[in-house]
Amino acid sequence: MTTVSKEAAREAAYSTPLEDFNVASPELFETDAHWPYFERLRAEAPVHYTARSEYGPYWSVSRYQDIIAVDSNHEVFSSSSELGGISVFDAPDTTERASFIALDPPRHDAQRKVVMPMFATESLKALEPLIRERAAKILNELPQGETFDFVERVSVELTSQMLATLFDFPFEERHLLPRCSDLILMQPGTPEEQAARFMELTSTLGRFTELWNQRAAAATPGHDLISMLAHDEATKAGDDPYRYIGNIILLIVAGSDTTRHSITGGLIALNENPDEYAKLRANPALLESMVPEVIRYQSPVAHMRRTTTRDTEIAGQPIKKGEKVLMWYVSGNRDETAIEDANRFIIDRARPRQHVSFGFGMHRCVGQRLAEMQLRVVWEEMLARYPIIEVVGEPQRLKSSFVKGYEALPVRIPN
Repeated sequence: MTTVSKEAAREAAYSTPLEDFNVASPELFETDAHWPYFERLRAEAPVHYTARSEYGPYWSVSRYQDIIAVDSNHEVFSSSSELGGISVFDAPDTTERASFIALDPPRHDAQRKVVMPMFATESLKALEPLIRERAAKILNELPQGETFDFVERVSVELTSQMLATLFDFPFEERHLLPRCSDLILMQPGTPEEQAARFMELTSTLGRFTELWNQRAAAATPGHDLISMLAHDEATKAGDDPYRYIGNIILLIVAGSDTTRHSITGGLIALNENPDEYAKLRANPALLESMVPEVIRYQSPVAHMRRTTTRDTEIAGQPIKKGEKVLMWYVSGNRDETAIEDANRFIIDRARPRQHVSFGFGMHRCVGQRLAEMQLRVVWEEMLARYPIIEVVGEPQRLKSSFVKGYEALPVRIPN
């Protein structure tokens, strides 16, 4: 679907009555038309109620400080799958198989702790040379003087290789990992499409069940995410390996999509802001501030959902117990009442880590430092080889209001 012009998107957003707003519509994100809708919500209805949508009724929280307040209060704003989970879609009540992001304490804390060693400082130091080596190989094989898909050749390839390493997944089958993420995030289609998607996803996750059984039987666990989950009392599955699938899905999606879509989004932002691209070429040390700025500007996770456990209020707006609340990170990251020049892409921003892309509170992204390290390394290697990579066509965006990302991006490296 083609991008809607800024003028057309703005006209639609400001001519639509607020009571008819449905900012969770995936078409808004697929066409890049969502920005003026959130601009209007921040100004006129920062805590907004959508009474009718394909997902049922929900509240939208669009301002930076209100998002932090909700995200930091897990007692009132629950992410538990028992109450609906973390996205606008209502998750089935499968608490035993839920990932730790869809659990409340104490089970959340116990399960999150299991995987944290993989993202500790020493682990990241050990991973960086491997990421650099693989990034260099991927970039060295890119064609020059001809158009190619940056998402396929760079973003997906780099993140699939890294996920295969984190899981100790068969390297020759690494393409299954980003594909699994895509299947999970697809919007519902026809019954036939949903059946085909379910069969493909079940087959892919079945491969993880085989690996789980192998790792669980090992006397000494390896330093990989499957082994960590299989051997810890908080996450081991017993006779039901599908009890751990929720955490596998979480780690695939989180490990793939933040980095994958931010790599692509960063290249788009630099092409749309050639002065910033020139600034980066002149001083590659600016990558230290550019990387978090890319993550803010891209906002790869568009929203997270919570469900209220009791009657409460947000910014003075009463919210009843059991209601669905969406924290729109994509909007909070453009809130000019909290972030100066929030709609501008500034690679030497004074406070580049002032963003909500990784969440707040106990659910703050466990892999944020790995994501930033991967982005820094791939851009260091890109700059060392190619002074410029030109975007030569319109990006193809995901049809999703949960993950804000890209399916394809035509680019060209000048000879």
